Amino acid sequence: LPELVKLGDIRGDLQMHTIWSDGSHTIKEMAEAAKKLGYEYIAITDHTSELHIAGGMDGKTILRYAAEIDKINKELEDIKILKGVEVNIRKDGSLDISDDVLSKLDIVLAAAHSNFKRPKAEMTKRICRAMENTNVDILAHPTGRIIQKREGYQIDLDELFACAKRTGTVLEINSYPGRLDLNDAHIKKAIEAGVKLSLGTDSHAKNQLTNMEFGVSQARRGWAEKGDIINTMGYNELREFFKKTKQQ
Repeated sequence: LPELVKLGDIRGDLQMHTIWSDGSHTIKEMAEAAKKLGYEYIAITDHTSELHIAGGMDGKTILRYAAEIDKINKELEDIKILKGVEVNIRKDGSLDISDDVLSKLDIVLAAAHSNFKRPKAEMTKRICRAMENTNVDILAHPTGRIIQKREGYQIDLDELFACAKRTGTVLEINSYPGRLDLNDAHIKKAIEAGVKLSLGTDSHAKNQLTNMEFGVSQARRGWAEKGDIINTMGYNELREFFKKTKQQ
């Protein structure tokens, strides 16, 4: 049997939102709450422009937001903030923020938030095109499901995993209780395909940061070990990982 990942192995949270998009707390408040949980780092990943319902940021706003994160990083001790966004994947697989802006960030999550009822082949091509963008580090909530509300979109998972492996894209285990996406069976298949995974709480408020335990439990059900989850790396190791793994 594998030696399964544990909650205590997790050194940072790689998805959360603030008042810069649809979150309830400031960047500094989220960082301080994460620090109390013993994290070494977090990624602030607010939404981008075309997700209007979530207060998405345009390119100019993202640059101001990134500067604010740099400022807060200088004020904080014992925790680092990765400058990130959750960029929206358009219907054709392109992204709603320019590569020039995305390249200035530390971490980029990509996610589909609409046009879910596309044929499987079209949806697979759409998601793979997004992962082929060298600025995209993580595919967030990869199947788009919301438990008891919405089935995941139709996608060829074997092709998804092969594309993630080829492009060096990490697949997220979204720890929000209503998502838990990837699910346990998909986690096991992703690991068998040689794909790395991340854990993000998708928090929109400080009290949601403890939802990490649900993501870890999901990872354990999928037989994930410590080495399968990138959040078990230290801050410097994680930064190097992203530099090396995305295809150039």
